[in-house]
Amino acid sequence: MKKVSVIIPVYAVEQYIADALQSVLSQSYQNFEIILVDDGTPDNSIKICKQFTDPRIKIIQQKNRGASAARNNGIRHAQGEYIAFLDADDTWVSEKLEKHINHLEKSPNVGVSFSYCSFIDEAGKPLGLYNATEYKVITPEAILCRNPIANPSCLVTRREVLEEIKFQQEVNGLVEDCYFDESLRQSEDAECWLRICVKTNWKIEVIPELLATYRLHSIGNSANLVKTLESWEQLTEKARLYAPESVAKWEKPAMAYTLRYLARKAVTMSDGAMAIKLSHKAISTHWQILLEEPRRTLVTLTAAYLLYFLPQPFYTQIKNLGLKFISANQRRRILKDQSRQKSQAVISSSS
Repeated sequence: MKKVSVIIPVYAVEQYIADALQSVLSQSYQNFEIILVDDGTPDNSIKICKQFTDPRIKIIQQKNRGASAARNNGIRHAQGEYIAFLDADDTWVSEKLEKHINHLEKSPNVGVSFSYCSFIDEAGKPLGLYNATEYKVITPEAILCRNPIANPSCLVTRREVLEEIKFQQEVNGLVEDCYFDESLRQSEDAECWLRICVKTNWKIEVIPELLATYRLHSIGNSANLVKTLESWEQLTEKARLYAPESVAKWEKPAMAYTLRYLARKAVTMSDGAMAIKLSHKAISTHWQILLEEPRRTLVTLTAAYLLYFLPQPFYTQIKNLGLKFISANQRRRILKDQSRQKSQAVISSSS
């Protein structure tokens, strides 16, 4: 059995880290090491980690440099042939590693295996919403416009894939091998997946199953929406250096989809004015978004206007009905994807 290195950045997660660790220790696939990277956490997170006595757990300490630096540090210390990432506020279902390793072992051209995930709120309550990508082939366009890999907790990658895309970066006077760009504080994961798509021949492929939970935290305020947009612009500028054709072709659509995504975030923050502003900007940036994805675009725009004009209690009732419809639709698509995958497996085994 090949070893998996599970890398968990740790920073201010004392209320979540025990659940994350337990979800790894409960995996059906047991040949792993857990590398906890203490990113200068100010709370009791590491003290909680030390209560777990499993010898496969290792703790690495560094000054606070962010999640990208923590993941880079973890990769440099990893001993496994496979690398898995888990954010300390997320969890895995018990079969996750087993299913990803089987996928990679049976698919020699696949370098990155990722799964769907279920969204939970800050208290751990299921939201009835899921990340279930419609992209069956992950391309630079897919990552720029949609980033179908919801977050790093969803994937397992071959170590050799990361070695192919590593680069050297100077931080505090030291030159280190890096895999995630530490100058990006947001969108750094999408930039890494994009680099894999552009610079290697490895395929990125999905297992259409809900194998992870992804905790959604409150964004806070409109200033954070602006920071998210700025980070996407930084990603685009970096990508322009190694994927100029893809960026030239997809820059405007990608920005429009990002603006629409942020408009939906503004809706969840109950900021109707900001949601309307971002929706209009998305359409003016790439008006074809109305033709390419009319339902999603119009739903976002409608939600923004309803939030702005309707009394809050009435809007809340409409929103809850809409979320139930979206949840049911996502569930149907996940079941359809799973059925399609089983059919393909039967055809492959009989041929």
